Amino acid sequence: MALLLSASVYSQQSTDWRGPGRDGIYNERGLLDQWPPEGPEIAWTIEGLGQGFSSPAFAGGKIYVTGMIDQTGYLFILSEGGTLEKKFEYGPEFHDSYPGTRSVPLIKDGLLYIVTGMGRLLCLDADTGREIWSRHAANDFGGTNIRWGITENLLIDGKRIFFAPGGKEHNIVALDRFNGDIIMTSSGTGKGELSAYCSPLLVKFPGREILVTLMENNIVGVDANNGRFLWSHPHTNRNKIHANNPLHLDGCIFAFSAEAGSVKLRLNEDGSSVTEEWRNTEMDPLQGGVIILDGYIYGSGTRNRGWFCIDWNSGEALWNSGELAWGAVIYADGMLYIYTERGELALVSPDKKKFDIVSRTSVTIGTAEHFTHPVINDGRLYVRRGNAMIVYNISR
Repeated sequence: MALLLSASVYSQQSTDWRGPGRDGIYNERGLLDQWPPEGPEIAWTIEGLGQGFSSPAFAGGKIYVTGMIDQTGYLFILSEGGTLEKKFEYGPEFHDSYPGTRSVPLIKDGLLYIVTGMGRLLCLDADTGREIWSRHAANDFGGTNIRWGITENLLIDGKRIFFAPGGKEHNIVALDRFNGDIIMTSSGTGKGELSAYCSPLLVKFPGREILVTLMENNIVGVDANNGRFLWSHPHTNRNKIHANNPLHLDGCIFAFSAEAGSVKLRLNEDGSSVTEEWRNTEMDPLQGGVIILDGYIYGSGTRNRGWFCIDWNSGEALWNSGELAWGAVIYADGMLYIYTERGELALVSPDKKKFDIVSRTSVTIGTAEHFTHPVINDGRLYVRRGNAMIVYNISR
């Protein structure tokens, strides 16, 4: 009975990468539509989290975040008030260029899933940190680690957990999340394309489920049940970085990467093929996501810098602004929340006519780059920067 109760609590309150739809849109209400001149009130901060770029996750009234100390990955479990309750070591983490943890913990039914920058996928007991099973991208699936480390945010659907190790035979897989056994495997395009920092998308059609992700040179769609290759579409850049998860809206796939820009693909009636509707090379986010809202796309440019608004139907850029540096963007309660590579934190009103900054402040606590995606949970804005996390009260 205790185990069932624990699983129920975790299941009801667990969070996902970039919000419940993995689209950067959070369902919070009653948030401030303007901040005080000094920025929103800081509820609490915590330091000592080690090196890392991973956002926090929430489940069962706890906060979960990972960090690397002396080349070893740790899972930190915090109370809602910011008190460190537990800390578990889970093994080596990525310690080369841009060292630190990458992927967000994923919690479901009392189980916690992490993929390390070294390519090890772990299933842990979310309360004790005990390892239940693990698999390795290279050793188990023939994959190869990539220049800046595996950075995928895992996707769960039912008993399946999806992962793209990048092997020639096991290019994209679905594992049984309770024991790590292979449920589905796909060779993808059949060319052994490497993993490309991307987090996958599951699109459900009547009678078919499509797993969509970006590998090193292509946007790829495979049948999520049997692994059959369905389609691919060229999308590449010189560093093979496709760190933004694709999105699905109105029967279309939207994918976007640095240098390669943004592309809108229309799926046919059963999802077995795609046709390019438009491509825009100006808005090319490196890793900060975009927001699609009321027929408009808001996001940043890496090569072109600054921020853009693009018409969803035509791909036309309606405006661009260099007032803020490129960065990550999320949305809640009528407002965009932007966290830039320079540590600027801004509240922006989405407007197809102009870049409308309502409030702004700066993140000065923490170490290393300002790369982490912010998270909104229970009326608070969470910003992780290296060894620190800053939590802001943004409720009215």
